[in-house]
Amino acid sequence: MDRLYKKLEAYGKSDFYPFHMPGHKRNPLSVAGDFSVQQDITEINGFDNLHHPETILKEAQENAARLYQVQESFFCINGSTGAILAAVSAAVKKGGHILIARNCHKAVYHAAYLRDLKVSYIYPHEDAELGINGGISPQRVERCLDENPDIEAVLLTSPTYDGIVSDIKTIAEITHSHNIPLIVDEAHGAHFCFSDYFPVSAAELGADIVIHSLHKTLPSMTQTALLHRCSERVDRNLLVRFLGIYQTSSPSYVLMASMDACMYKIEQDGQRMFAEYTENLERARKRLRKGSCIRLVEPGDPAMNVFDADRSKIILSTVHSNMNGRQLAEVLRQDFHLEIEMEAENYVIALTSVGDTEEGFDRLCRAVEEIDSRDSLKYSEEAVKKERCRCAELNSLMRISCAMDALSERCTLEESIGRISVEFAYLYPPGIPLVVPGEQITGLLIKNMKRYLEQGLELQGLSDMSDSTILVLARDTREIVPKRSEGKVKIQE
Repeated sequence: MDRLYKKLEAYGKSDFYPFHMPGHKRNPLSVAGDFSVQQDITEINGFDNLHHPETILKEAQENAARLYQVQESFFCINGSTGAILAAVSAAVKKGGHILIARNCHKAVYHAAYLRDLKVSYIYPHEDAELGINGGISPQRVERCLDENPDIEAVLLTSPTYDGIVSDIKTIAEITHSHNIPLIVDEAHGAHFCFSDYFPVSAAELGADIVIHSLHKTLPSMTQTALLHRCSERVDRNLLVRFLGIYQTSSPSYVLMASMDACMYKIEQDGQRMFAEYTENLERARKRLRKGSCIRLVEPGDPAMNVFDADRSKIILSTVHSNMNGRQLAEVLRQDFHLEIEMEAENYVIALTSVGDTEEGFDRLCRAVEEIDSRDSLKYSEEAVKKERCRCAELNSLMRISCAMDALSERCTLEESIGRISVEFAYLYPPGIPLVVPGEQITGLLIKNMKRYLEQGLELQGLSDMSDSTILVLARDTREIVPKRSEGKVKIQE
């Protein structure tokens, strides 16, 4: 059986001359820099077509499906973003109603915009000290579905960017009892299936569509993802249709070969690789648990409704030091040449994967141990007064699509309180919207946004790159806003 990446390597060394795209013509001298142009081809004879796979690409996707033990897997070279857009579009009719966790990635909201969807939200539990989102309560899902019989699908993110996993098995059973599909954005959990050290994948727990970003935690190139179809609840023909719409008609063979090589590597050598990786990871976590100022976070607080957690995410809290997350990330970068995945207000995330080495883990531990020993970083009430994090739960007063397409006007952040936003604002990473178009802006939201900016965190989404103004619904269009909220689902337990 041919492997795509092997065939591509052989073709790159052959004497075939390309009178076809791409324009570099596989000639290294035609480009500036060192790129693998010899393997960068288009849909030529013998290399199949991603949008109508019949041979080598069909086999590559079938190999991925066998490895993940799902009905069918689709290569996504527009990352998890393209997969999310396709999944939502296939599962919910245009103008339909979807229930999503409010901590979903911005791509989910973009899907709602493109399909003119009515959206209901369930907010996750939260850790007020760190500002980390917890899990999604199955009881909240059930109550919302009971109260909204027109909902056509449920979409959750599990694990979250911080590694929090919800009770997918129970949520899937509840969702299926209402005869609708469950879509799980498991972008950060592509590695779950390959070691018992990690949580069980949603693909094994009853989810109907599961989305994995291979490049996040497996050895695959950036922008590579898989969409897994795990049941018949979402029409396959619609999935194929929307994957064709949201993905380029000229998919990169370099990226597809990277996915195929990743699957082959995991299949052939994954057991050894994951054994070494998890051993190194657990050894590092034991060392990091000893910190007094910079502390390893073990997400297990029952108040956060944490069903399970992905221990590949090393979360380091700065709450007990006089630093914030951005400052810790800067020290790690400048003093130790360690780049951290994400910096938040009160913590940083070091993302680990099967590609990490024992030497890499040791460098991280030694750096954190040295920082933790510095007297200048010791926490004191006089030096630092840290405010507990409170997320702003916002009322959704109009559909995302209506808000984004409505007449707007610009006002300062302070003047926007009480107005309806027509644009997103989010910290990136993780890309979870602080405010969504159609939501009413509150004083707490603006207070949080200004605090993030003061700490040097990266706020994105606003059209004003200075982050001093926001677009809101123009006053002369206020009459189109419904009297009652159609989006927010906040259930007290």
